[in-house]
Amino acid sequence: PKTMTTCFFPAYPWDKSSLKSMPVDLQQFEKLDAYALKVNVKNSVEELVKALLKQARTDLEKVRAIWMWICHHIEYDVVGYHNKSQLSSKPIDVLQTGKSICEGYAGLFEQMCSIAGIQCMKLLGYSKGYGYKMGQTFTGDSDHAWNAVYLDGRWHLLDSTWGSGAVDDSFTKFTFRYNEFYFLTHPALFINNHFPDNSNWQLLKPTLTLKEFENNMLHNSNFYMLGLLTAHPETAVIQTVNGKASVSVDCRSATLFTFKLKGTDEHGLMTLKKHGMKLDIYPQKTGSHKLQIFAKPSKASEDVYKCVLEYVVECKSVDKAMCFPKDLHQPVGPSWFTERQGFLRPSQPSPIIHTNDGRCSVTFTLGKDISVLASLHSDNSSLTEDMRRRHIMQIHRGNQIELKIHLPHAGNFVLKIYAKKKSDPGNYDYIFNYLITCLNTEAKWPAFPQSYTKWVEDYEILEPLSGLLPANRNVHFKLKMHGIAKVLVQAENTYPLTQNRGYWEGTCNTSGCREVFVMVHENANHSFYSHVLKYEVETQ
Repeated sequence: PKTMTTCFFPAYPWDKSSLKSMPVDLQQFEKLDAYALKVNVKNSVEELVKALLKQARTDLEKVRAIWMWICHHIEYDVVGYHNKSQLSSKPIDVLQTGKSICEGYAGLFEQMCSIAGIQCMKLLGYSKGYGYKMGQTFTGDSDHAWNAVYLDGRWHLLDSTWGSGAVDDSFTKFTFRYNEFYFLTHPALFINNHFPDNSNWQLLKPTLTLKEFENNMLHNSNFYMLGLLTAHPETAVIQTVNGKASVSVDCRSATLFTFKLKGTDEHGLMTLKKHGMKLDIYPQKTGSHKLQIFAKPSKASEDVYKCVLEYVVECKSVDKAMCFPKDLHQPVGPSWFTERQGFLRPSQPSPIIHTNDGRCSVTFTLGKDISVLASLHSDNSSLTEDMRRRHIMQIHRGNQIELKIHLPHAGNFVLKIYAKKKSDPGNYDYIFNYLITCLNTEAKWPAFPQSYTKWVEDYEILEPLSGLLPANRNVHFKLKMHGIAKVLVQAENTYPLTQNRGYWEGTCNTSGCREVFVMVHENANHSFYSHVLKYEVETQ
């Protein structure tokens, strides 16, 4: 081959500019690709190349036509793989049977390029392909073959075996599934799962050692095809520190993520960031756990997440305090995603809200026409559907909403937030959730008073906030309401409230009754009252 000294990429770590080692405009290949797929010549390799080159002018187009043809016409020979003695990797045999293993793909590619007058090398080495186990070492003979082609004065890498499709887990079935990623892959990405016997063919400066190759995180092609850039940590095995392990991913554009630790997403806290995500894992058992991370573009219509990363988390000690409620949904906390749903400028940007006395609040600026529903969930409380909502009070001030939360007891709670368009008659959609934690066992708050439909969104209770009033006491009421003529508090007797600068105030005595109602007179000329609030009174 031409001298190799000029063609190194100063390319580790990857500079994130392009997935390919030269500028390639895939749209310009559309016609050529379609033509190459239709070529159907099986009698000789020469004839096949001649037919393919009819539509190819530049060397790049010639390589592309050969690549496309091989990726769509040669299938991986799963039977031959298990019985190599019966297997011929001669290019003509590969062409005529239409199947081979990597040796045959690379050999056919090399010969077709040579006929087309393009310099091409068949390379051998180790690969993190089928059967690869995380963190394994590589010894003995090479297990894979691929090619380098010489274009525009430098060498480029490609792998037509992996470009053509995939074998299933049991290695009994091959499925054609074209993968653009392995065509002229940037060497700094190719090294992620291809380690050539001759390290010059990494086309990298500095080259990686085999040890580095073994320890480095395997990013499959989905990782890069989805626009993800980097992942931390970069090693495949993560040790927990005080029961916690953390992973983060950086990406170019808004991407949705999910994860599974031993098949479930219960033992972590994942937050979406503008350019990526952060995940804290708290395994609740010691030992080794498989962690998988999945992603999909936020614009994708279908709900298909692709696996982009796999780690092994080694856990030495368990942090029992970080045992999350079953109702916690990933991701946790506000993000660009919740902003898109109309929840802007959260007063609590982090996913966990800590409260010492069992009270907390979170405020948002709401987008137009949004109606909100919120509920509180925990593993160890027997809250009814109605009570889950009554421990949260909504306060609206212009386009701001405040959710005031009074916890019924200490522990971990999930605050779930739902929304819908006010103009829509339908149901509320789940938007996101927070984790609320309170360690103080003294914390015990009654629910807020019950409100009825006539309680308008921008009314506000200043006092009493507690839905449970003390018995035999004078209780002061202060309510912010507008557009009404009269307000009465009905206990054993009826107490009118008086209006003062937009507030209705007054005192009521709770003796001799179990319930207290606030009622309003919407129109001074009618004698009809509407219930707006209901309080309980403590029993003696």
